[in-house]
Amino acid sequence: MTHVETERDGIVIKGSESSLTYSPRAVTLSDGTTITHESQGGSLSSVWATDLGDCYVEVVYVGDGPEGGELVVVVPADDVIIVGDLYPAGSDLDLPGDVPPTWPGAVDLAMGLTTTTTTVLTSHGQITREEFDASHQRLLGAVNG
Repeated sequence: MTHVETERDGIVIKGSESSLTYSPRAVTLSDGTTITHESQGGSLSSVWATDLGDCYVEVVYVGDGPEGGELVVVVPADDVIIVGDLYPAGSDLDLPGDVPPTWPGAVDLAMGLTTTTTTVLTSHGQITREEFDASHQRLLGAVNG
């Protein structure tokens, strides 16, 4: 059973008892509770987890990406990871002019949460793990020359 759906307002993970909506820097539960990283005014410092009824979900702060405070969501039952803005928008070859030095490390940690069969979702759609790895290599090149 798939719990993850892409909707107009974001990526939604639906369980039998509740749901949550993902955006790159905030996760909002169906009861209105919002989870954000400390750098975004929230209380999350590293990991937060919940059971949506029949779906366990982990929200992880792996480090700052392009803006800071980006969150990653892991849905183990569906072998899905949502990496949001950690994957650059637009062409996979395009990187912003200024790549924060923390971004490649955050991507590296997020990749460590995947397997060869994991579905990777970004703010802009689904990508392969290989595309995620290739963007990681380009980020490392941009930071380290």
